Amino acid sequence: MTPRLALKNISKRYPAVVANDGVDLTVQAGQIHAVLGENGAGKSTLMKIIYGVTSPDSGQMLWNGQEVSISSPAAARQLGIGMVFQHFSLFDTLTVTENIALGLPADTRLKELEHRIAQTASQYGLDLEPSRHVHTLSVGECQRVEIVRALLGKPQLLILDEPTSVLTPQAVNKLFETLRQLASEGCSILYISHKLDEIRALCDSCTVMRGGKVTGVCDPREQTDASLSRLMIGAEPPAVTHRQTPPGKAVLSVRSLSLPKAHPFATELSNIDFDVHAGEILGVAGISGNGQQELLAVLSGEDTRVEAETVLLDDVSVGRRSTAWRRARGLAFVPEERLGRGAVPELSLAHNILLSHQGDATVRQGFIRMGAIKRLAAEIIERFRVKAHGDQARADSLSGGNLQKYIIGREVLRKPRVLLVAQPTWGVDVGAAAQIRSELLALRDEGCAVLVISEELDELFQISDRLVVIAKGRVSPSIKTTEADLDLIGQWMSGLWAGNEPLAAESAHA
Repeated sequence: MTPRLALKNISKRYPAVVANDGVDLTVQAGQIHAVLGENGAGKSTLMKIIYGVTSPDSGQMLWNGQEVSISSPAAARQLGIGMVFQHFSLFDTLTVTENIALGLPADTRLKELEHRIAQTASQYGLDLEPSRHVHTLSVGECQRVEIVRALLGKPQLLILDEPTSVLTPQAVNKLFETLRQLASEGCSILYISHKLDEIRALCDSCTVMRGGKVTGVCDPREQTDASLSRLMIGAEPPAVTHRQTPPGKAVLSVRSLSLPKAHPFATELSNIDFDVHAGEILGVAGISGNGQQELLAVLSGEDTRVEAETVLLDDVSVGRRSTAWRRARGLAFVPEERLGRGAVPELSLAHNILLSHQGDATVRQGFIRMGAIKRLAAEIIERFRVKAHGDQARADSLSGGNLQKYIIGREVLRKPRVLLVAQPTWGVDVGAAAQIRSELLALRDEGCAVLVISEELDELFQISDRLVVIAKGRVSPSIKTTEADLDLIGQWMSGLWAGNEPLAAESAHA
């Protein structure tokens, strides 16, 4: 059979790195083909070449047997190539429908498009409201927009970069059904993911990359997670050790927290109570868009509309206190959006230190101490094994996983008393994920109170001491991780827990 896509000896060099070094890749029609590699292995660069975002320095690309040179994403879409990026390309001030219309012909009718979006989202189990503005969406909801946008084009080749990182297990299963259906109809799928179990369950072929080169091609269904890890990183990921420790006093407390919607599409928070103790990790599970954003905004100080006494830091009422005030007293925060909130894309890694390190060590009498911030940046790069070209590398030059390691390292180095983390290992390879989880556990062991919001249930069970679930703006009672199981947490994620009858009734009615 003539391959749908064939890459031969593709190379791409940048001033300080060879991103792709003689890469060969063959994808057959109707094949679900995984591309596996650690952060910085060259996967994203290769996908950008296929999609026309960047051009290779050398090599050959064949599309349905014909040599092509794809000069832009528009040219790729004309050929029948669609792509869902790990980092989204959406305009915050436009609605979902308006964003999707930007890639369509100028005479597209928005009302008809809105109906198609709703129909496609429903068909594939991707909950989406076409009339919502993007700035009101969570990261998970933004990803749904990108997936629906790609599916509307009925592509011959669909490239998915970490498509399930913020989807629920049920939505993942629905997406897999969709992808298998697309493949049965002849659509080829290039699937980039760090979730080895997903690759083994979904894909029928796998190309493994390391350091910009192809290190092997295999059938992932015949591999184990351990063997795939060895192909990808040259070793099995380090073990994450969670030992039971008695927690200390409550450092961060939430008392009867309720918050009205900030905009029509926000989630209202209702009567939330919980504590985070020194020396423990409290995991917060839940489906994206159930109030996680709103809760983090209140805890971090970005939203100060609540009563002062609803949020306590060391028994001090801080609900009306600013982010800067809370940071000065030991609170640290890792948001789920890396570029734009976690880091300023155009600034160097050294200058990005200033987003959270603003004491006398880095700024004195109004002057930035360049030597100090460069040393801090270099320390993070070395300790967290961040693949970057020094402390002067721009934040947007790093792969998603390496930028995540840098942002978490920046907060860890502050030695905070409270750390709020959202989606800590989203889009991060297995080795880096193990390192990040180990660092969070080490911080806990030093007495820090850590709150982790994640849609990775396996991750929460691995590192959390206690779990709560957020559903439709309400938070469940806490339960020790050792006493919980996936079925119970899945049930709570639907709002079905004791004492939450109104939400249970709503779910049953729906």
